[in-house]
Amino acid sequence: MLQQLSEFFMAGSVEVIADLVGIVGVGLTLAAYFLLQIDKISSTGRNYSLLNTIGAALILYSLYFNWNTPAVIMETAWFMISLYGLIRHYNPKPS
Repeated sequence: MLQQLSEFFMAGSVEVIADLVGIVGVGLTLAAYFLLQIDKISSTGRNYSLLNTIGAALILYSLYFNWNTPAVIMETAWFMISLYGLIRHYNPKPS
């Protein structure tokens, strides 16, 4: 069994798995934007930032295996901005 797993990963399947993870990330990011556009979620709400944070993290994971510098810069910024939104949601400014 261990040898089969080793052969599976050595045959380039890590890149395939990374691509699938990245596709899920793209789906989450697009879902967040679509839900925002059809007024199902708020841009200042937890769900919008959460979907974008997870989506960007999954895309960054896939980019680790298939490096693309401009995409890494974009997704890192997307992740950081979305993470800021989550932090702001859970720590609102005092009134």
